[in-house]
Amino acid sequence: MEQKILEMLNEIYPVEITKVEAVTNEMFRCIAKQGVYFARITNYKSYDEQLEEITYTNYLYKEGLGVSPTMVSNKGNQIEKITFNNKEVLTVLYAAVKGKHLSRNEWNADVLKELGKQIGKLHRLTKKFEGIHSVRYINDWYQNEEYDFLKYIPEDETMIRDVAQEIITKINNIPKDKSNYGLLHGDLWLENVLVDDDLKLSMVDFQDCEKNFYIFDLAVPIYSAIEFSFVGGGNIIEYERDITKAIIERYQEENNLPKEMLEILPLFIQLKEVFEYSLMHMYWNKEKLTEEQIRIMNHFRRRIEENVSKK
Repeated sequence: MEQKILEMLNEIYPVEITKVEAVTNEMFRCIAKQGVYFARITNYKSYDEQLEEITYTNYLYKEGLGVSPTMVSNKGNQIEKITFNNKEVLTVLYAAVKGKHLSRNEWNADVLKELGKQIGKLHRLTKKFEGIHSVRYINDWYQNEEYDFLKYIPEDETMIRDVAQEIITKINNIPKDKSNYGLLHGDLWLENVLVDDDLKLSMVDFQDCEKNFYIFDLAVPIYSAIEFSFVGGGNIIEYERDITKAIIERYQEENNLPKEMLEILPLFIQLKEVFEYSLMHMYWNKEKLTEEQIRIMNHFRRRIEENVSKK
């Protein structure tokens, strides 16, 4: 498969790729004489949605944000249609950004502060982008299948279904305006952030970008940091407080988020937690769950139910 992809990409793009390695089912690392690239080959979103996403990320790149620029094909296109495994799919080629994924113990206060600053810059630039370009094809968050919690969370889990419905209702009742709502990354967990030796951060994988409340782009990395980097030996509540403070303080240097939105950050962290739990039911094969998947699912279910009991 990799050899076929290599041949196709070399025909389409003005690069000399010598090796292709699968990263996921849709993303491939490409080693070329000109450098390292990543090819995304997927119909996860339509042509129009992907083109709008690329227009957005290329704008961010030109404005100096750490994101991957796209490579133009020999035909001058940002997206190319190819036939792969007997079906037509869309491919985009990205130039790799500098940096690496950090290990758990490397996510310290300095890195989190810098992350907050970069997210603030992202949202500030988003406002400029949306003043120039109309966003017609990228969905509002609630239009995406992944937020249809009641479709995937089992009917017998009534407590969690009630929580999910309550969260959605509360968020849908928040007034939207340009200060609190717009286009954002949508999946800024720590694996989608790369850090170089100079503490310069780059954001990758904008495939799940959506229109949502800006606070969600802060809730995701805060939630991710707690899940990913808390290793015990301290108070997790204090750890969450310190992470939140580190990220938001630097965020506010780049973009002003209304105080009332910061006050409801816990609601969006709840949204992220239920979102993750619902995804397990959506994508995991319930007939063939591994022991690890069962453990994770039970952990999430207990934690969501315990949080309800504490109220």
